[in-house]
Amino acid sequence: MKRNIQEKIKSIIPLLRKHTKSFTPPLVDQIITEFGHDPYLILISCLLSLRAKDIVTIHVCRTLFKRVRTPQELLSLSQKQLEQIIFKSGFYKNKAQVLREVSKTILDKYHGKVPCSEHALLSIKGIGRKTANLVLGLACNIRAICVDIHVHRISNRLGLITTKTPEETELALEKILPQCYWTEWNKLLVTWGQNVCTPRVPKCSQCAIKHLCKQVGVTKKK
Repeated sequence: MKRNIQEKIKSIIPLLRKHTKSFTPPLVDQIITEFGHDPYLILISCLLSLRAKDIVTIHVCRTLFKRVRTPQELLSLSQKQLEQIIFKSGFYKNKAQVLREVSKTILDKYHGKVPCSEHALLSIKGIGRKTANLVLGLACNIRAICVDIHVHRISNRLGLITTKTPEETELALEKILPQCYWTEWNKLLVTWGQNVCTPRVPKCSQCAIKHLCKQVGVTKKK
């Protein structure tokens, strides 16, 4: 059973690689292209992206990163100044507070450097599993499965796993997903989920992996 699922995954990966090339990449990949593999900027962009659309967050990040590139520089801004810069990302008051608290912890406990350790990242108030795993995979080159709503939904929709929460999905994927795909799985499924395998009415007629999908839970489609 596991072998069959892994063979299915190996068929899915190259198809998604090919058919996502024409789409705008996820936020963090855009940040890496524009600002490099800076763990701090990657972390901040992840925190800003929570409960916000990438198309909005990327502009907020660009504006912020013109002024801020380090924890010290972020903390040099007042709470009000930071709120004004990130206003469009939504929940800006809470996010500004989180960015300041995270930056202070990194400065005080880790000498201003984002720690490349799951335990250390999760010990920082304001950083959850999704953010920690994305930072580990994309900033630290440590294999990790970042599960957001797209990864959770599509992995289940494909019939690869049967889980109810992102936490369950992460554990289930660790058992079936070859480690060489752990970091890439998020990028591919996020891009596919934003453009083709949408939440309510997926565009199944345009889907390059339709023949490999069990369409679990799909009631309406285009």
